[in-house]
Amino acid sequence: MTPAIKLLNQTKIQFQVHEYEHEVSSESYGLEAADKLHVEAARVFKTLVVNLDGKELAVGILPVSHMLSMKLIAKALGAKKAAMADKAVVERTTGYVLGGVSPLGQKKRLQTVIDQSAMQYNTIYISAGRRGLEIELPPEDLKQLLRGTFVDICANI
Repeated sequence: MTPAIKLLNQTKIQFQVHEYEHEVSSESYGLEAADKLHVEAARVFKTLVVNLDGKELAVGILPVSHMLSMKLIAKALGAKKAAMADKAVVERTTGYVLGGVSPLGQKKRLQTVIDQSAMQYNTIYISAGRRGLEIELPPEDLKQLLRGTFVDICANI
């Protein structure tokens, strides 16, 4: 049981855990999850950790089918610049390995924004804290648990 699942078990939030066989050769963990769970990629959300102005870390949660806009996430969090956080820093700060970073149950609570596209779905999928394990839950419940906000953070492709 991962820290994310333990956290959800302590709440009254309705959620479901979905497991699939992770392929080591997979190039995109999120797209693999969507494919193996037979869910449209726009409903599977990835968790990305960014560095704001070189001073603090924050989390962006967005569909695996999209790219994160550094300008939009920086603006949403009141920073001038955002850049992807270093892999080792992400793993040390969250307690999760890349490809299995859950926004829930992280070692340190970080400011979090969720792409507003999540609001169009009754439920979305997020990492449960390891590759091959996803949590399905209502986006509003995720927002409340994380004390996050819904903002447009996807880059125009």
